Amino acid sequence: MAGFIGKERHAVDEKGRLMIPVRFRRKFETAASAGIGDAVSEHVEGFYIMKAPDCSIELYEPFIWAGMRKSISGLSDFNPEERLLKTLMYESLETVELDRQGRIALSREFLEHAGITKDVVIIGADTKMSIWDPQRLSALLQESAGRFGSLAGRYF
Repeated sequence: MAGFIGKERHAVDEKGRLMIPVRFRRKFETAASAGIGDAVSEHVEGFYIMKAPDCSIELYEPFIWAGMRKSISGLSDFNPEERLLKTLMYESLETVELDRQGRIALSREFLEHAGITKDVVIIGADTKMSIWDPQRLSALLQESAGRFGSLAGRYF
């Protein structure tokens, strides 16, 4: 239901705070006020934030993360690979709250993971937002430019 679509450039301030684009906040506020999802978390005014393996940062709304949490909870602590996946996921996860100005505070650990020093690109990816260092995103897009057709053909 989230429907985050689009791309915006923003900057992280000297305290590591990032403004969430207004158009994304509106979708988030609408979903939260409608009580969408199995159970809206206590962190309705915030996001679940994760260090992604591709060196970006991903932001999830509480009701989206609730579905992912169910899947992760179904993994066995007695299966070494499933236990490792749970550890890797939760080691990379935090919650962040929106302040009155619509900003979230990104920790130094998350900023370093993504290589972010000031400027960022926020990509709306339907059920999540991805935050990228502009140079890293540009390099990934240039490196992968010729793969779009084959990837789309494989999955659509």
